[in-house]
Amino acid sequence: MSSYSIRDLEQLSGIKAHTLRIWEQRYNIISPKRTDTNIRLYDDQDLKLVLNISLLKDHGYKISEISKLSLEEMNQEVVLVSDQKLNYPDQIHSLTISMIDIDEERFEKVIGTSFLQFGFENTMLHIIYPFLNRIGTLWVTGSIGPAQEHFITNLIRQKIIVGIDGQIVKSSAKSRKFMLYLPEGELHEISLLFANYMIRARNHRVIYLGQSLPFSELAFAYNIHKPDYIFTMITTAPASDDVQGYVNQLASAFPSSKILLTGYQIVGQDIETADNVVVINKIDDLLEVISE
Repeated sequence: MSSYSIRDLEQLSGIKAHTLRIWEQRYNIISPKRTDTNIRLYDDQDLKLVLNISLLKDHGYKISEISKLSLEEMNQEVVLVSDQKLNYPDQIHSLTISMIDIDEERFEKVIGTSFLQFGFENTMLHIIYPFLNRIGTLWVTGSIGPAQEHFITNLIRQKIIVGIDGQIVKSSAKSRKFMLYLPEGELHEISLLFANYMIRARNHRVIYLGQSLPFSELAFAYNIHKPDYIFTMITTAPASDDVQGYVNQLASAFPSSKILLTGYQIVGQDIETADNVVVINKIDDLLEVISE
């Protein structure tokens, strides 16, 4: 069972820490454990409770009414609400609960409903991507257990691969060539796979080299294909002290290509970039590049 700080709970649920404290004090609806130094600690059941409260509140229930419900009654109300068409935040909450419980059946129901309601790309852009952003930092800092993270990311990975397999790319004179890869030691592939899907959906060619690629192999593939763009994500590898050197190496080794960089160790960091390097701060930046 995972343990969450109040800031972790805020990150996963979208409910402000101040609001959580009010719910605890005014309605006695949440009872976190406390450390010896009086710091609040929450478990998986607390997180599920907060997500369910948030779902009901967003659908017109008053917090004073919710606080009077038993857990069984609250779950019944959540089921009633969930049978309706849900919006993006509701689906993100449901995905979070399926991750906590390692519940594949619930995951399939959420994703299947979302694909029908919103389509594949909109589901990825407005549900999966924000969800992954929520849990990404918590995974890096160890607030989410490996079993939960591996469970949910592998299911999402399977869906994206199926989506890619179903694509038919119609190349034209306007089509460009993108080479996608992750640096050696980097295994967080979900966002790279989705970038693969989006680039192909706009009828560009993709050379997909996948996870943990040594630099020498990147150079080997580059010399064969001479791509217009190289796209990579740096989340955990190389180490933070080596990132600037790695970025410099990319810029120097492939001066004829535009290098697109994103990831936890790139975005918001003081990385110096050469003229042929572009930092992708958010998904809209990538969409702008591939839609030009």
